[in-house]
Amino acid sequence: MPAKSANALSLGAPRARCFSCAAKPYSVAATDTPGRDRVEQRNLGKSGLKVSAIGLGCNNFGGRTDFAATKAVVHKALDLGITFFDEADTYGDPRGSSERYLGEILGERRKDIVLATKFARPMDGSGRFEGASRRYIMAEVEASLKRLRTDWIDLYQQHQPDPATPIEETLRALDDLVCQGKVRYIGSSTLPAWQVVEAQWTARHHGLHQFVSCQEEYSLLARGLETDMAAMLDAYGLGLIPFRPLADGLLTGKYKRGEPPPPGTRLGSAPRTAGRYQADAVRSLVERLEGFAVERGHSLLDLAFGWLLARPAVASVIAGATRPEQVEANVRAAAAWRVTADDMRDIDRITAG
Repeated sequence: MPAKSANALSLGAPRARCFSCAAKPYSVAATDTPGRDRVEQRNLGKSGLKVSAIGLGCNNFGGRTDFAATKAVVHKALDLGITFFDEADTYGDPRGSSERYLGEILGERRKDIVLATKFARPMDGSGRFEGASRRYIMAEVEASLKRLRTDWIDLYQQHQPDPATPIEETLRALDDLVCQGKVRYIGSSTLPAWQVVEAQWTARHHGLHQFVSCQEEYSLLARGLETDMAAMLDAYGLGLIPFRPLADGLLTGKYKRGEPPPPGTRLGSAPRTAGRYQADAVRSLVERLEGFAVERGHSLLDLAFGWLLARPAVASVIAGATRPEQVEANVRAAAAWRVTADDMRDIDRITAG
C-alpha cells in the first residue's frame, strides 16, 4: 500500500507518550509450536472486536501469488490461529482478484475469521468507480460481498481520503450498512490525523457509528506516525493496524549491503520500491538494529514484530506472504521476544542516531 510521505523512513520522529509503554504479555511462549487458538488475541481499540495480534495481509493474492499459492498461504494462516485477514477491493490483478480468491478458498471457514476489506481507491481508470460517496459505497460493498462470498464484512475501512465528499455523507452511508448488518465495524486507512478527528467528532455529534481503528504504515524504519497520529489514537481509543511492518522485507534480514536483492523477493522485483531503502543511513540503521537483536539472542524479524507488538495501540500487525513458510516465520517471530521498556529505550537511541 502506498504510504503517506510524512511516515516514510522518519527515523528520528518524536515519541508520543502513548507509544512508550512496555509490551503486553504474549500468549505463545517462544519455545512453543504455533497452533490454532494460540496466537494472541487483542481488542481492536475500545471495541469488543477481537483480532489476532498477527494478521494476514492479502495484497499479494491474485497478483504475486496465483490461486494455488494463495490457498496454501490462507490454509497455513488458519492452521496457525491467525484470525484477522485484511483485504481491499483493489488488491489483485485485475482488481478484485484477491477478494475473489479469498472468498472461494474460505468456504465454511469464513465464520472462523475477522474479515476486513476497504473501499475508496479506484477500481478502474474511469474515475467513476472510486471515492467515499453514498452512491459508491452502497454499490461497492455489494461487489465486495459478492466477491468474498459472504453476507457481512467485519471491518469496512475507507482506504484513502475523498476530498469531494463530506465526511458526514460517508459516515451516514457506513452507519446504514452497520444497521443493515452488512458491516459490523468501520475504520480508516491512510487518512490524515485531522480527518480522523473530524470523522470522530461528526459521528459523535450525529449519533453515528464511529471508526474503531486506523490502518497506517508503521515500522522501525517508518515512525512518522508518532509525530502526527499517536496522540490522536490515544485520545480516541482507536486501534492501530500497522501495515508494511517489515519495510518491504528490509527488516527480515534477507537484504545485505553491497549485494543485490535475492531473486523472487519484493525488493528484487520492484526496483522503484528498492530505491526507497538504498540510502546509507537506512542500511546502517538496519545493521545496528540487527546487531542489537543478535546480541540478545534474537533475529531482526523477532525485533520488527516484537517492537510493534509492544505498542499499546497496536491491535494486529498485518504482514503479507507469498509462501506458507513466511506465515509461520511471522507467527514465531511475534511470539519470540517480549520487548521490555529498557529495550524500547535502547531502540529509540539507535533509531534517533
